[in-house]
Amino acid sequence: MISITKNIFKVQRSIILLMAININTLFSQESTQTISEETYINMETSLGMVTIKLYNKTPLHKINFLKLVKEGFYDGVKFHRVIKGFMAQAGDPNSKINDFNGQLGQKSFGETIPAEFISEYIHKKGALAAARMGDNANPEKKSSGSQFYLVQGKTYSELQLKQMEQKINQQQENGLIGKFLKKSENVHYMNQIKYCQQNRLNDSLNMLIQEIKSLVIKEEENKFSFSKDAIETYKTIGGTPFLDNGYTVFGEVVEGLEIIDSICSVPTLTGDVPVKPLIILSTKIKE
Repeated sequence: MISITKNIFKVQRSIILLMAININTLFSQESTQTISEETYINMETSLGMVTIKLYNKTPLHKINFLKLVKEGFYDGVKFHRVIKGFMAQAGDPNSKINDFNGQLGQKSFGETIPAEFISEYIHKKGALAAARMGDNANPEKKSSGSQFYLVQGKTYSELQLKQMEQKINQQQENGLIGKFLKKSENVHYMNQIKYCQQNRLNDSLNMLIQEIKSLVIKEEENKFSFSKDAIETYKTIGGTPFLDNGYTVFGEVVEGLEIIDSICSVPTLTGDVPVKPLIILSTKIKE
């Protein structure tokens, strides 16, 4: 399932990804030319229009999104999940079916797309980012073929951002240790951990974990940290910084930020589904 974490300490929700397109076919000669061009998308919603700039340094996501826009895929798609102070998510093909009775957000069109993490592309207010399956099922953090979200977010203090850095690095560290312990040649470490846990040998367990860390964890250069520009942006403009380095940001809203505020402020039902359908009426490349 695709998960976009609402809170760094709490909620993870997901969307199952199905169906496929061949991502390798996206890099035609025409597509390669498209990468270097400044490209903007006019997205008309039932609450107004937003203009989105697609980033050039995330070419796989840019080309895929343009392909779906040209095919009219997003025309008629609904925002199936909106959370005030967080984001608005869309891209489930089932949301175009008026009498669909299932849970929206459970389907995506297209093959997953390799992650394209660019440090300068952050989850600031107005960011366009790709939804994806959760880490357990998707350790490579590949993106959905069609589902995306627009960030509303909120502002954060510098102290809160430093705490997020620590949390993100701890999660990355835990992930590396988990991969290490899953390898067959390291099964003896797992057996030792279980033995220490069963016999409440906390000091021995801590020493063992430190030994494993010394084998797995790299130096400071691999640790995540917010840049000075990112810190200033999150302090003033706001966003969802806890999603950085976890979900691919591939564009931003350059006109119509107030529309995102309107979308994220609508009343919702269980599962963050808008009471009244919020529809993407059309998406067109801005000439």
